[in-house]
Amino acid sequence: MPKPNRPQSPYRLDRLPIVQAFHWRSRSKPPLREGELVYYGPMPMQYGIGEVQYVAGKRVSVDFRGTGTSNVHEDIIDARYLIPIPEPALSLL
Repeated sequence: MPKPNRPQSPYRLDRLPIVQAFHWRSRSKPPLREGELVYYGPMPMQYGIGEVQYVAGKRVSVDFRGTGTSNVHEDIIDARYLIPIPEPALSLL
């Protein structure tokens, strides 16, 4: 049975570096803010790029809008797994 065609992400997710939760880059970042663009560090292509909806302690609600291969729209994830994307880097993606 053929797989259904998924729309391709508008982002070049292959350019995002993989960052594990125990890596210094994941642990030494400033707190996430609402409206900030982030990606899921351990598997960038799976979730894609999302916007922080709200932060509740260590948990962060992110709207990925189906930009990754798993077609996730919104999820609540531990903040240590999320990596912020600086504005200048967006033009490269």
